[in-house]
Amino acid sequence: MGPLPVTFSVVPTATERLDRFLADQLQLSRTQAARLVAGGHVIVGGSSARASRVLARGDEVAVTFPADLPMRELTPHDIPLDIVYEDEHLLVIDKPAGLVVHPAPGHWDDTLVNALVARGTALGGGTEGRPGIVHRLDRDTSGLLVVARTDLAHRRLAGMIAARKVRRIYAALSWGHLSEDRTVMEAPIGRHPADRKRMAVRPEGRAARTDAMVAARLGPCDLLRLELHSGRTHQIRVHLEMIGHPVVGDPVYAGGGARRISGHGMAVARRLEALAPRQALHATVLAFRHPISGEPLVLHAPWPADLWPLLTAAAGADPLPERAELLRSLGYLAPRD
Repeated sequence: MGPLPVTFSVVPTATERLDRFLADQLQLSRTQAARLVAGGHVIVGGSSARASRVLARGDEVAVTFPADLPMRELTPHDIPLDIVYEDEHLLVIDKPAGLVVHPAPGHWDDTLVNALVARGTALGGGTEGRPGIVHRLDRDTSGLLVVARTDLAHRRLAGMIAARKVRRIYAALSWGHLSEDRTVMEAPIGRHPADRKRMAVRPEGRAARTDAMVAARLGPCDLLRLELHSGRTHQIRVHLEMIGHPVVGDPVYAGGGARRISGHGMAVARRLEALAPRQALHATVLAFRHPISGEPLVLHAPWPADLWPLLTAAAGADPLPERAELLRSLGYLAPRD
């Protein structure tokens, strides 16, 4: 029996080319996505389609992965990893800030994938230097990341993410105070027109929604619980910048963030800005059904040690470890023993 297809329902959004949709949903390069289409491995609405086809709301896209997709030769690199969960089908890693997920220009041999190869971990699915990778985190965002160890697990996990069946919850410190305790940020995201390294809210961009809940108001900051309903590049960072409350320590979307704070809080904000070693964003909860067994998995990663001094300073005289309800609401933010 040949490989089984993984099927996606296109989410209502702006019109989008088939190759771009596949590249984003399956973590492929545009070239790899185009090769899948050209090879007859992609069916839209029951028939074959061109890579340039513009998808419509409600289209059904079926992808069958060939067994001989080319892979880039990977160099092992011994980097310590914090494994939160592992079995023969997948593993979940608490990724540290500063670690790139997969090889790319400037980081060909010092990535998470290289570390997994050095560890001897079998990886399945993915293409050209991205074996096992189902979704990504920015280099300076820490937290939970799932990696597939078999082709079947990769296909099913990719389908689950595309169908919004994987819950991804983040914790962040943002500048200022949101006007409401709960906020829905819904705006399309695309490449910035003037800076290709940045993303921006763009009318022609891909639909994106982020739900934010204020867990605590800490001096000049809010501690937020954020849930993704889509997975666009830099989504949380762009959405928070859009509403005027960027992530503390974000060098791209919150330049001079402390200057946004007026009055007595400005001096405190400047001290916090100096304490931030990087963007204060952490993937703290990952919840999904196991792609093979169907068992529910709810995994937690505590607030990382490098951001704990920043969080404590923001709390001021009200020590965070005593806020049990706050810690529970964010998914066990207290540091590990």
